[in-house]
Amino acid sequence: MIAGLLSALGAGLLWGLVFVTPLVLHDYPGLMLSIGRYLAFGLLALGLAWFDRRSLADLTRSDWIEAFKLALIGNLLYYATLSSAIQLAGAPLPTLMIGTLPVVIAVCANLIDRRDGGDEGVPWRRLALPLAVMLAGLAIVHADSPAATASTSATADNGRYLWGIALAVCALACWTWYPIRNSRWLRARGAGLSRAWATAQGLATLPLAVLGALAYATWDGYAAAGSGFDWPLGPRPAVFVGMMALLGLCASWLGTLLWNHASHHLPAALVGQLIVFETLSALLYAFIWYRRWPSVAEAAGIALLVAGVLLGVRTFRRS
Repeated sequence: MIAGLLSALGAGLLWGLVFVTPLVLHDYPGLMLSIGRYLAFGLLALGLAWFDRRSLADLTRSDWIEAFKLALIGNLLYYATLSSAIQLAGAPLPTLMIGTLPVVIAVCANLIDRRDGGDEGVPWRRLALPLAVMLAGLAIVHADSPAATASTSATADNGRYLWGIALAVCALACWTWYPIRNSRWLRARGAGLSRAWATAQGLATLPLAVLGALAYATWDGYAAAGSGFDWPLGPRPAVFVGMMALLGLCASWLGTLLWNHASHHLPAALVGQLIVFETLSALLYAFIWYRRWPSVAEAAGIALLVAGVLLGVRTFRRS
């Protein structure tokens, strides 16, 4: 259990880099950041596949179909819908909705396990307290953030705002489905597949990212003529390539490897709660970027998040 918890913590620390990247590359469209990240992930996986060639060769056709599904829904579709939701509805509400992932995943995983008669589910009365504490912490952190109190022009256009909310719901559904599906696949197989399965998802992501890049190039060249974006590397090519390589290696491949390791050792409902490490890491990096300490309300919210995780770990350990 300790190995699983440390792996989830490491994945959260690496995934937090995704949230600071738009601050560094503020002059790049969110969709380009998503495509660039997963192109880098796929290219790195192509090189790393040599080390896992035997395990990859043992994967069946159904395994590769599963890898493509996870790559499409959990990687490309999730980030595409999330970035579009923020552009249409502003950052506050989509960010708050994605911040509820630990709660939503835990509830859905427990529902599935209890429906299927599994032995990893816990009674709702025991799960209610850690989930309520985590949800309260997330609400406090987001409510006190500058983005949550800022007004946006998106709210003035009800059509764009509602469409943005719909896309945020889609993003939430994508990454609720991904960790539960990924965990069930890993736990149905033997140990030692964490690294190979991360590489397999990278290989599956590469052709999807290439198609996305071609589609964006077509859209940028015709529908968005005169948008000002210098395709394909933008106004700061060196910084863009460096950040995408960092995200591809650390946030995508290594983060997925650690998450797979955690998913293999821990119940799906508990793993879902541990995504809170990503939120905490994103907050840490944001405070470093803005060179300030958290406010009293932010510190209280973070303390509740940590308390909720500890309560969740205790609940599942007792079961």
